[in-house]
Amino acid sequence: MQETTLEQLLEAGCHFGHKAERWHPKASEFIWAEKDGIHIIDLAKTKAGLDAAVAFVRELASSGETVLFVGTKRQARGVVKTAAQNAGASFLTQRWIGGFMTNWEGVHKNIQKINKMMDDQKNGGWKKFPKHEQTKMARYLNRLNVDYEGVLMLETLPKAIFVVDVRKEQSAVREAQRLGIPVIGIVDTNANPSGIDYVIPANDDAVGSVELIVTAVAESYREAREKLEKETAKAAETKAAAQKAPATSEAAKAETVKEKPAEESTKKATAPAKEKAADK
Repeated sequence: MQETTLEQLLEAGCHFGHKAERWHPKASEFIWAEKDGIHIIDLAKTKAGLDAAVAFVRELASSGETVLFVGTKRQARGVVKTAAQNAGASFLTQRWIGGFMTNWEGVHKNIQKINKMMDDQKNGGWKKFPKHEQTKMARYLNRLNVDYEGVLMLETLPKAIFVVDVRKEQSAVREAQRLGIPVIGIVDTNANPSGIDYVIPANDDAVGSVELIVTAVAESYREAREKLEKETAKAAETKAAAQKAPATSEAAKAETVKEKPAEESTKKATAPAKEKAADK
């Protein structure tokens, strides 16, 4: 994956903050200037924050850990969903499910329930119910799928969450902080960067800005996971070959042992014949 450049960040409009009167005082650390009543974000700090986030996500994915992508605002939904799906990552784009992390046991039961219902529907398990019951169940399943679609693969809590707007996703950030789960977030000039482990100061409203940053983070996750899968598959092949090699060598030894008696008996049979020929 190519490193995101300052030019790309500039072209995507990542430097445009909010109106000066709507700023958060703690965001001053990454505000470069004010122009026409709009705060301008220092793109050097945006790049530094993005590079750190990408490296962290790559490290997690290389270890087989999961990252949850969260973006429920209208501008971010489509971008987050597409990027996460392409990367094979989990995501929440419709709404934050209350207690998703702090009440993981209950949420996980719901996920298992949805997966079972989907399997039953696919395998004809619903045929025992009347038509009207099947219709009700299908509607109920569709409603659940709207919220849970992107997390049905999760078996354990994610090791980190990536949020597009830390102000909009306050509930997700609070739950992660309570459990000590690292938070990666796009932080605009109207948001408080305190408590965010990996701050990416940038415009969180413009689709171009969101898409560039989300795609960079998701691609690092995808590439690291693919590399891990290849290494795992190669290690499995090497192990299988190593296990097969001793068995082959043992079989060869057995064949050698069988051949030796045959050779010895042949020598014994030919020896008297040679002696008789010599006597003559």
